[in-house]
Amino acid sequence: MAFDPSSDYPLGSRRPDLVSTPGGIALDGLELHGEGVETAELRATPETLRLQAEVARGAGRMQLAENLLRAAELAVLPDETILEIYTALRPRRSSADELTAWATQLDGWGAPVTAAFVREAVRVYAERGLLAA
Repeated sequence: MAFDPSSDYPLGSRRPDLVSTPGGIALDGLELHGEGVETAELRATPETLRLQAEVARGAGRMQLAENLLRAAELAVLPDETILEIYTALRPRRSSADELTAWATQLDGWGAPVTAAFVREAVRVYAERGLLAA
């Protein structure tokens, strides 16, 4: 059955067959106190985040859809890497070259939406004087 963002939301109740944990446990088989369930299994998967982005786009919430697409791209990266990128994006923390290097790295990791976001940050930070010297 095809996914319909206008009628399949919320996914957890209307299309639980489309939701699983990073380890592949189906939503209806997930027990919070079950054997072998660790914190990492409670994270949203890139696939679920992409479906949520489709729902947001279908509802006309474009900025939320873009945020969810970036989240889907970043979901596979280690927490430490995400924290490094977050820190680099703080005003006056990074130069244009440093942020551009992050964008290039993100492209290499298959995260083009997030890479474009970082490139946009370079442009906006330059306009507003928020880049590191």
